Amino acid sequence: MNNPVPEISTQFDKHSLELDVTKETERIVEGLRQSVHQTLRRQGAVLGISGGIDSSVVLGLCVKAFGPERVVALLLPEGESSPDSATLAQLVADHYGVKTIAEDISGVLDGFGCYQRRNEAIAHLFPEFGPGWSAKIALPGSLLEKETLNIFSLTVTNPDGEEFTKRLPPREYYQIVAASNFKQRSRMAMLYYHAELRNYAVIGTPNKNEHMLGFFVKHGDGGIDVSPIGH
Repeated sequence: MNNPVPEISTQFDKHSLELDVTKETERIVEGLRQSVHQTLRRQGAVLGISGGIDSSVVLGLCVKAFGPERVVALLLPEGESSPDSATLAQLVADHYGVKTIAEDISGVLDGFGCYQRRNEAIAHLFPEFGPGWSAKIALPGSLLEKETLNIFSLTVTNPDGEEFTKRLPPREYYQIVAASNFKQRSRMAMLYYHAELRNYAVIGTPNKNEHMLGFFVKHGDGGIDVSPIGH
């Protein structure tokens, strides 16, 4: 994975938060061109867009670097995606004049057993969990206030809006995460299909904080050729 931007001094002072937006944009754009054209010998860019800030910013940088005719934006929904995501993503792509391709990965995830494996782990704790229910993993809200071991919890919501929470044991936690990560890894495979079809590079959208914290899926949204906002 290439980071097209040279390392910057990590020394912190009163000027550290100052940013020349125009200069920084030009620096990233030139780094993208160097990485894609010179290092990778590719002719354009492919990226996934969600309508969120990070992917929208990266799309704009790619358009500035290669022109809209050399950028392909993929919409990669699945059975649990919000319809708002596709709507917002299409608005951003239309703004930049970029071609979009929609690839629904629900069938791929069904084939992997993504939903079934995840729901199986949830049902170990909440046997009544089923269609119409939702679930989320959470950590305590007072992480920095108590010198105690922080344990993940699982909260489920039934179709009537009632919430139920239980401590999440390691086995079920690992199974939920492992199954859910099929989503990012399936998207990565589709991005590379469309990139290799055109001799383009896959451009990543994770930001600096996500890179520093490891908040991305290995061989998923972390499986990219160039990372323009990871610095």
